Amino acid sequence: MFKALLVEKDDDGNARASVKELDESRLPEGEVTVAVEYSTLNYKDGLCLSSSGGGLVKTWPHVPGIDFAGTVEASDDARYKPGDKVVLTGWHVGERHWGGYAEKASVKADWLVPLPEGLTTRQAMAVGTAGFTAMLAVMALEDHGLKPGQGEVLVTGAAGGVGSVATAILANLGHEVAAVTGRPEQERYLHGLGAARLVPREEMAETIKRPLESETWAGCVDAVGGAMLARVLGQLKYGCAVAAVGNAGGAAVPASIIPFLLRGVNILGIDSVRRPYDDRLRAWGRIARDLPIGKLEEMVQPATLADLPDLGAAILKGQVRGRVVVDLRA
Repeated sequence: MFKALLVEKDDDGNARASVKELDESRLPEGEVTVAVEYSTLNYKDGLCLSSSGGGLVKTWPHVPGIDFAGTVEASDDARYKPGDKVVLTGWHVGERHWGGYAEKASVKADWLVPLPEGLTTRQAMAVGTAGFTAMLAVMALEDHGLKPGQGEVLVTGAAGGVGSVATAILANLGHEVAAVTGRPEQERYLHGLGAARLVPREEMAETIKRPLESETWAGCVDAVGGAMLARVLGQLKYGCAVAAVGNAGGAAVPASIIPFLLRGVNILGIDSVRRPYDDRLRAWGRIARDLPIGKLEEMVQPATLADLPDLGAAILKGQVRGRVVVDLRA
């Protein structure tokens, strides 16, 4: 038997989550069985925990949790053996497939990566999908030419999971970070992560008619999308780029083609779900090297399985700061 957060449909068709004891026979088929030590909470997890499953969950009952870290218990794949420490993010685990909100998980070997040297399983989940995505965004901006000293780098949704990690990484790499937030009470937190200044959310969310504004940002990690992304495009310096990682502010972007034509700006789309294995290794290696562990601890909010339904609702309302780390052994 193992403990899991099971989401089931009630008689009215609403999904409800509760902690249950499950038999191992209920695990899905997989090449590797992992004793999960830690998981985390992302925006997608909030959707999966909602009454509708957020359109991501297709079958019930379901175990959410789009990422986890733990120890291999059994493996049919030569790449992993019992005792190995592993991390999983993406591949629609926790959405289409049972995920990490359980003491055990059974998955395909291709979905796993070895735990990076220098990180514990807890630290890996303090990073999680949100931090992994943030690192992919920073790498994409670097590949596009971003270097320290070129000017301010904007991070939208800065107090959230992706934004917190992106702020800490960029500051640690020597960039001057401007952090966008609608929560002024998070000023001390964001400065602690390395943000040089805060930009009020309403200042960036304002829709304007001019397609071009003053060239301000050397790059941007954008977790908001919508009108804010359109505004950022008109403020990017010539030839610079925004790494788009989310749509918390809306999927429709009311943008003009003018910034692309007259300033040569770019939108770099960041997908973390189906990222190739080599990219995953590179990103996790960079996380272990370039994310200050002390700053990582400042982001962490500990939680148990029983806390997740309330936290899932809170993250959808933008009320969760930093990274939630779920201890499956608690």
